[in-house]
Amino acid sequence: MLYIVSTFHSIVSCIFFYIHCFKVIVLVWSTANNLLRYDKVRPLAKSFNLYIPDLMFFGKSYTTRTERSEEFQAKCVAEGLNGLGVKKCSMFAISYGGFVGYRMADLFPEMVEKVVILSSGVGCLKEQKEEQLKKIGRDPVELLIPAKPEDLHVLVNLSIYKYNPFKWAPDYFLQEFIDMISRSYLQEKQELVKHLLADHTDCIWPILTQETLLIWGDKDRVFPLMFGHQLQRHLGPRAKLEVIKNTGHAANIESPDSVNALIRAFILQKSVEINGSI
Repeated sequence: MLYIVSTFHSIVSCIFFYIHCFKVIVLVWSTANNLLRYDKVRPLAKSFNLYIPDLMFFGKSYTTRTERSEEFQAKCVAEGLNGLGVKKCSMFAISYGGFVGYRMADLFPEMVEKVVILSSGVGCLKEQKEEQLKKIGRDPVELLIPAKPEDLHVLVNLSIYKYNPFKWAPDYFLQEFIDMISRSYLQEKQELVKHLLADHTDCIWPILTQETLLIWGDKDRVFPLMFGHQLQRHLGPRAKLEVIKNTGHAANIESPDSVNALIRAFILQKSVEINGSI
């Protein structure tokens, strides 16, 4: 059963969705996953209590403050969870959400027990960002916050390897879809992307104390598999990398059964064999 819970604070309104069940997992999503998520994660509700926050400037979450960092996003999520009485949880963080989930695990180790990161560029260097953007060949703000159907097609083609769910959709439908997910807080969303891509020379990604599961598609063209191996090396022996074959950046959409099985096994400490994983 799906519940919607709103928590209001003096400076922040953060909207949480959760599916009531047992252990707590907090799902932190990327922008492209915002409307494509519930049918893919509902199977996890058989084993967990799922909290799904809208990050700042997505959905109905907003703030009057000027911070745009992943650290600020993480603090907002933690504050919302505290308001709902959540004391312990595990994180499942995707793409941009991976940056937020990583920061939350570092800032609140007493709250976050385990971490799952899927297809995220956490810890990549300035030179690597620039090289990857050069390969993609598009303005990152226009790509990640699409304003027209052409931009959305490029984003989907980069994110999904097996198929394009919007291939036969008419442009007017895609434009309505874009307006629905991007029209609110457009400037603020663009500022989030610019902050993420900026050269933060003082930015340090500490080694997490929690057990961490990294999940990657071997055909990821947004954050290629090399970033997964790099992050695993950075985290050390407490991190494990699982690679799903013939799957792109949006592995939770392309291979949801494999992703959900890996998460369930990791959080519940069960052994699992996934078809298509390396």
